[in-house]
Amino acid sequence: MPYLSAPKKRSIGSVGTIDRLYGSFVLMKRIFSTSSVHPRDRFDFWHSIACAQIVGHDSTPAQRNLFSADIDVGALGEIGVVRFENSPMRVCRTAAQVAKASSDELFVCRQDSGSLSIDQNGNAVILRAGELSLLDPLMPYAADFSKHSQTLVFKIPRRWLEARLGPSRPMISKSFGLATQFQKWVSSFLATIPGVVEKLGQPAETVLQAQIMDYIALSLAEAGAASRPRISSARSIALLTVRAAIEARLADPSLNSSIVANAAGISVRYANALLASDGESIMSLILARRLDRCLAALEDRKHDHLTISDIALGWGFSDMTHFGRSFKVKFKILPSECRKLSKMR
Repeated sequence: MPYLSAPKKRSIGSVGTIDRLYGSFVLMKRIFSTSSVHPRDRFDFWHSIACAQIVGHDSTPAQRNLFSADIDVGALGEIGVVRFENSPMRVCRTAAQVAKASSDELFVCRQDSGSLSIDQNGNAVILRAGELSLLDPLMPYAADFSKHSQTLVFKIPRRWLEARLGPSRPMISKSFGLATQFQKWVSSFLATIPGVVEKLGQPAETVLQAQIMDYIALSLAEAGAASRPRISSARSIALLTVRAAIEARLADPSLNSSIVANAAGISVRYANALLASDGESIMSLILARRLDRCLAALEDRKHDHLTISDIALGWGFSDMTHFGRSFKVKFKILPSECRKLSKMR
């Protein structure tokens, strides 16, 4: 392929999906690769694209003439997803660049390979494969990327995380992700997200978006990165634990209030009291979440080979009459009608 004199800048929505495998998952939308740019121009073009699509910054490559990088992007509802691979370099975001910021997001960084050192808010952390950290684009920072660095970034609305855990500042630039079995599971779960970005229907996307936020919040809480819990924050963490306990066991037809409460480490009474603030109970939430999962499966053409009963049974329903009636009440449509409509789209 001949070198290009300049890569054409394109918005995320204008780039076609690239369906090639990278490691264990399908890449998102590739918006830039230095493979098609002349070596002398690679770093400068990469920098302009990275500033536009990730965050404005200054950077210095370890070896400009040998620099290479790829950037892939996607979105999951209001959560932006960016995956990039690059040669060694140093990145700095200055106070002047922070002052020009127009959005209020936090970055959850997962290091896929290589290492990434981050210095922000008076904290210095080195991320290695599988580790995560929270970065605040509204504060200056410096970062150093190693050789063979691959990083996955989730751009999350600040208000979502702070609603769960309180002020975000105490959580900035601290490593989490590998200290407990749950954190390891969350880290592995986040690594799979690029494989489904922009391949989901709206209901499934909504469900997954909420799960990502809950799992990140729980991982941060486990790491002790959150600020000292206020009463509302403590209740929020307990509520997240109840919801996570339900999500992890939805396919079990014997799931009940006692199993959920025991898994969350609280009493059934307290768990139901927490959920009551949202007009729910343990059993009503189990039913609602199972119905949401069934709806997502019925609308997903990859599941066309499964019968409606297969899907319902797979998500813990044992009574098809109860399933059909509950589905109609929640979604105002029968499961069979839902599947028929999905095939017409």
